[in-house]
Amino acid sequence: MISVENLELKKLNQDGVNTLVDWAKNEGWNPGKNDSTVFWKTDPDGFYGFYNDKELIAGGAVVSYNQEFGFMGLFIVRPDLREQGIGKKLWYLRRDLLIKRLDKNASIGMDGVVAMQPFYEKGGFNIAFRDERYECIGKKMDVSPNISPIKTEDLEKLFEYDIACFGYKRQEFLKSWFSMPQSNTFKYSENNEVLGYAVIRKVDKGYKIGPLFANNNQIAEELYKSCLNTASGDSVYLDIPTINTKAVDLVNKYDAKYVFECARMYYGQAPKVAIDKIYGITTFELG
Repeated sequence: MISVENLELKKLNQDGVNTLVDWAKNEGWNPGKNDSTVFWKTDPDGFYGFYNDKELIAGGAVVSYNQEFGFMGLFIVRPDLREQGIGKKLWYLRRDLLIKRLDKNASIGMDGVVAMQPFYEKGGFNIAFRDERYECIGKKMDVSPNISPIKTEDLEKLFEYDIACFGYKRQEFLKSWFSMPQSNTFKYSENNEVLGYAVIRKVDKGYKIGPLFANNNQIAEELYKSCLNTASGDSVYLDIPTINTKAVDLVNKYDAKYVFECARMYYGQAPKVAIDKIYGITTFELG
């Protein structure tokens, strides 16, 4: 039995983040093969946990985006040590630490599993919308000639487009996200203007799309098809905000199957985002 009172919050190194992502795989969250590297590069000061005899026993992300917005994810207590109060203590310490890392009155986001949502609500978070994960099987299809891979010269335009959908700047994250091994990136453009983009990456089981942002349903479908093209015969997952009914229509059109759900929750004011452009969120771990 561990003495919860004596546990102290400590910053994780990259090995600690790797451990959290491995645990996430064991939990069935299906993280990407290279997610931990990107997460670490995004905010090396954004991961904390508890150690017992120098062994990590619980942890999570408290990532800051330019001190303007925070995100709590990857919250895991080692399975053999649950129901001892470790998670409760860790969660509140992480929340309070992240509040201190951010500008005054900055908001914090998270994606909470159904069973934990009442706990998070007691901690000051409010549900904004449900996220549902859907599984489809990749297959080859013809796609629009307006689709092309994201290149270095596209980055500034993609950064600007992303702000409308995420709500805040996250250039460091995106630069690493776009250049991950075992991934493909796509943009939809007309007259040199970006009208949507998507990333698909290898995960523990199959592939996962995230984000999938688009100006309208037709563009979203072309990006979705482009992603499915890269994973023919494999499972492809997409996490949709059900508040965008067009995203629901898209997964239904391709006979994607419901897997599980979370809820996007916010401490403070919800960011102003173009929800009608969000057909797939980026990650449950970092927003």
